[in-house]
Amino acid sequence: MAKNAILEELIRPAVEATGFEFWGLEYLAQGKHSVLRVYIDHENGIDVDNCAEVSHQVSGILDLEDPIQGYYNLEVSSPGMDRPLFTESQFAMYVGQDVELRASVAVNGRRKFKGTIEAVEDGVVHVLVDGESYPISCQQVEKANLVVNFY
Repeated sequence: MAKNAILEELIRPAVEATGFEFWGLEYLAQGKHSVLRVYIDHENGIDVDNCAEVSHQVSGILDLEDPIQGYYNLEVSSPGMDRPLFTESQFAMYVGQDVELRASVAVNGRRKFKGTIEAVEDGVVHVLVDGESYPISCQQVEKANLVVNFY
């Protein structure tokens, strides 16, 4: 099981027990400067006190289970306006929205995309870039964020 899947299995129940939605997580292994970033959401929004509450719960689980070797900083955050997208259902929620996406393997000769989420079906997100549609497997998405447009 991949590191992020193990971490999600431990952290999701702790987040949900506090009444918040587990949006996703990122683990950035950088030696002494490693970061575990947990994103939470709620229909009423997220504030600093919510993040502190979830951080306390998650810290307790991580201290007990000790899934990460060495030093790391735990950050709990709202996904924000440029929210990261982690799952097929999250991509589906934002069909018609602009996204920046990096794939783990090249699709038609490229790995980086900035375009519109055209459709999501059967584990594939279709991103429209300059009039061309690129089908990208959700499993091959390394990183994806909504693009905030202020018109």
